[in-house]
Amino acid sequence: MLKKELEIFTFKDMLEYYPFRHIDKTKIDKVASIHAGMEYAQVAGRLTGTEILGDKRSRRLIAFLQDDTGEVELTWFQGINWVEKQLEVGHHYLVFGKVGFFMNKVQINHPEIELYVAEKAGGKKFLEPVYPSTEKLKARGLNGRAFAKLTYALLQQLSPKDLPENLPEAIIKQYRFISRWDAFLAIHFPATEEMYTHALRRLKFDELFFAQLRLGLIRTTRHRFSKGWEFNKVGGHFNAFYNKYLPFELTNAQKRVLKEIRKDTGSGKQMNRLLQGDVGSGKTIVALLSMLIAADNFRPEDGQPFQSVLMAPTEILAQQHYNTISEMVKDMPIYVKLLTGSSVTKQRREILKACEDGSLTILIGTHAVIEDKVIFKNLGFAVVDEQHKFGVAQRARLWSKNSLPPHVLVMTATPIPRTLALTAYGDLDYSVIDELPPGRQLIATVHRFENKRPMVMDFIKEEIKKGRQAYIVYPLIEESSKMDYENLMKGFEEVKSFFPEPKYWISMVHGKLPSAQKITNMQRFVQGDTNIMVSTTVIEVGVNVPNASIMVIESAEKFGLSVAPVKGQGRAWKRAKFLYLTYRQ
Repeated sequence: MLKKELEIFTFKDMLEYYPFRHIDKTKIDKVASIHAGMEYAQVAGRLTGTEILGDKRSRRLIAFLQDDTGEVELTWFQGINWVEKQLEVGHHYLVFGKVGFFMNKVQINHPEIELYVAEKAGGKKFLEPVYPSTEKLKARGLNGRAFAKLTYALLQQLSPKDLPENLPEAIIKQYRFISRWDAFLAIHFPATEEMYTHALRRLKFDELFFAQLRLGLIRTTRHRFSKGWEFNKVGGHFNAFYNKYLPFELTNAQKRVLKEIRKDTGSGKQMNRLLQGDVGSGKTIVALLSMLIAADNFRPEDGQPFQSVLMAPTEILAQQHYNTISEMVKDMPIYVKLLTGSSVTKQRREILKACEDGSLTILIGTHAVIEDKVIFKNLGFAVVDEQHKFGVAQRARLWSKNSLPPHVLVMTATPIPRTLALTAYGDLDYSVIDELPPGRQLIATVHRFENKRPMVMDFIKEEIKKGRQAYIVYPLIEESSKMDYENLMKGFEEVKSFFPEPKYWISMVHGKLPSAQKITNMQRFVQGDTNIMVSTTVIEVGVNVPNASIMVIESAEKFGLSVAPVKGQGRAWKRAKFLYLTYRQ
């Protein structure tokens, strides 16, 4: 075993631990040909002299290497005494390193250096690989260069029969792929850049091909053999809600998705469906209607109605779902409960009992719903909101909550192109709500530089005068020595200077707050008791405050947002701090 943290246990693992770049040592450069545009250079020449300059911390060793076109200075700032003993004036050396210039002279700091043998004139026969290495590996004397030597030694002992073809001959010919053996040789030690490109193309295809093959097998197996509960009725609960309590007309996209879900759940096979839709497109109402379909159906063995669960990644989002759904079904015989990490013991006991005896229709909660103590009498439908926030194992725990796994609907507001969704979630069927409800207001998003902050704050004041509210989102809770981003604690004080109490009231929410205080602060904002919510990304999902018309995102570059450079800004653009301003028009 080479190293546990790299998950390298076998020779195959070694071959699949790929270099992240290569260094070209296949040619020897003349000193006169070295220019500022070169990153690395390899020079062969005679050592004409050495000298030690400076003292204490400024002490350095300088050696002078000369070929028939000029001279290069080699500099060492560490290991000076040891290096000086290895160098002999008058001998020829082969030197490789990063190019620099000082006083118009070519310099190479801390170069790789070895004796140059004339009989071996020329550089290496392949590009030299550079592998990622960790501090723990270095502590054991194994760095990227040592790993390269091990990989080279391994490949010398292997032959093409040890890496047989894994693709059909027809595919290899159709796409003109190099052999699998040649691909592994060239991904580590390519003779040319072109060979490396061929190897990369072949191995990327292999990886994608077998990933898709695996997903295809999973999908086929599930469709053929994965039994599920058969929901063959759309009865009283669904019809009563749809005809009497549904607060708005469904969009055509919502109706289409519901039809797909009804077809899946009535097939006798377990449903696994991804539902993607923008914020406000109506995913929650589709989930509720699907759970009501479950409540209208009964297990054949004992006539028990099916229960449903909705799992959300945060307490804020779970609370929001609970408030929305319980309000919508308050006049119906639907028993809905909320279970989170902060649920008190008495509530928890009541919820667990209702789950186990079957009286609970819908359970809404966080990760708490997948705990072993949560036992359902007859779980038939599971909804996972913001599914990317959960691990595969966490979602899979829902499957063990009944003798047959429940139907699963995972939802996300993250925009996913259809082709990418089918690639990344090939084991899921895919639905998209691509139509927003009528009457949606236009949203404007602009960026502003730091010097426009007073203007942004004045704009927020104008909106507050109209009775609106605002979010201000920060990437960090506290100042970091490693990242130069705005932080919430400093920002909170700054916001208070622009919006002094008692004229303005401000809430603050972040991940380190106690859960009860977090919910209280959020609730004050929801109810309109505070004008501004200062927060981190803890509010990134599940925030539903219709009265909030503005969101300011501080250090927006931290969140992967980008804008086109302004003409004339040059390099200063890359160092500029900017914020995004999103508001309802």
